[in-house]
Amino acid sequence: MTIAIDPHLRLVRPVEPLTPQGCAECLRIGSSWVHLRLCLTCGHVGCCDSSPLRHARAHAHAHGHPIAQSFEPGEDWRWCYVDEVYV
Repeated sequence: MTIAIDPHLRLVRPVEPLTPQGCAECLRIGSSWVHLRLCLTCGHVGCCDSSPLRHARAHAHAHGHPIAQSFEPGEDWRWCYVDEVYV
């Protein structure tokens, strides 16, 4: 895994997950997810690109919050949805 220095890192904030029990949108509509991602700008928890509805990506683009971190136990990588790179 190559990690890039990304200009969007300036948007990263200390956050608490808003819905630690799962993807906010999937919980609301009763859908399932594969893996979870935590928005590092606001704390939104969304489902990954392998999930049917890809809420983390949709949140990143709709709100201008480009960097998410894996919200899976034992994982600590971060991804920039704008530049499509690990950061």
